[in-house]
Amino acid sequence: MPPAAARSQVASALPARMYSALAGFLDYLQAECGLAVSTRQAYRRDLMQFGAWLADAGCRCLEGITPRHVEGFLRSQNAVGKSPASVARALAAVRMFCRFCVLQRLLEDDPSGAVEPPKKASRLPTTISDQAMQALVEAPAGGEDLHWVRDRALLALLYATGMRASELTGLKLTDVNFDLGVIRVLGKGRKERIVPAAEAALERVRDYLLERSASGAPKTTDTLFLSRRGRTLRREDIFRIVRKYVRRAAMRGRISPHTLRHCFATQLLAGGADLRSVQEMLGHADIATTQIYTHVDISRLKAVHRKYHPRA
Repeated sequence: MPPAAARSQVASALPARMYSALAGFLDYLQAECGLAVSTRQAYRRDLMQFGAWLADAGCRCLEGITPRHVEGFLRSQNAVGKSPASVARALAAVRMFCRFCVLQRLLEDDPSGAVEPPKKASRLPTTISDQAMQALVEAPAGGEDLHWVRDRALLALLYATGMRASELTGLKLTDVNFDLGVIRVLGKGRKERIVPAAEAALERVRDYLLERSASGAPKTTDTLFLSRRGRTLRREDIFRIVRKYVRRAAMRGRISPHTLRHCFATQLLAGGADLRSVQEMLGHADIATTQIYTHVDISRLKAVHRKYHPRA
């Protein structure tokens, strides 16, 4: 986001001189940290709320921020019903902003450093059965143009690689290596990883590229998946496409692109894959994030036990 636009949006909500520091911080998140647009927008919202809360609390300058202010802001977030995950993200935004201000010598010390994050409730990822997943992947079938072929390839690739929706939108033609059967993925923090892809999914990508070439689609772009107007798909477009075929497959529940990612991980672990390999394919920085999928598999085993064992 341009600094001028950032200033105009946050100036009315933040204490004096804090909005200019926030504008520089937003540029820093993009240029130096490589955070996704959605993450930067979420941090901006959190910091605008923090600044508005500081103003109400009588704190009118950066130098006046104390650990008690940070703790009070987190309590206010809890009071309005924010989830522990949202409160933890708000603290992460405040911490990164305060550390940025220390680096820029706008603050001498980080007032958020000693503040403990709220404990997150353990929430298992949503998964669907193998049969339901197969129905979803097969839902695109026939159409008037090449976009059902695109959607079929898109769904197959999401499920075959466990990519995030934002990672899928960033794929280039050169990221797909048909000979080796792998995809080069640029993940969070612009970290690159190589993910194997099933031949069936790659075959659908080939079909899409052939149809795209025959249809006269723009040849100047190196983006893999294009919209009807020949533009790069957005993250929101991927969610819309998945929901479209969820309805077509007559499925219920909140199923999103991330559901396909969850199914990818749980089925790998259920098939005997080691946790470290799954971590690498998902692009998790911390293996603790990947460990949640072991609980999903245990939950499935418990459900089977309760259903079939006479003394469960």
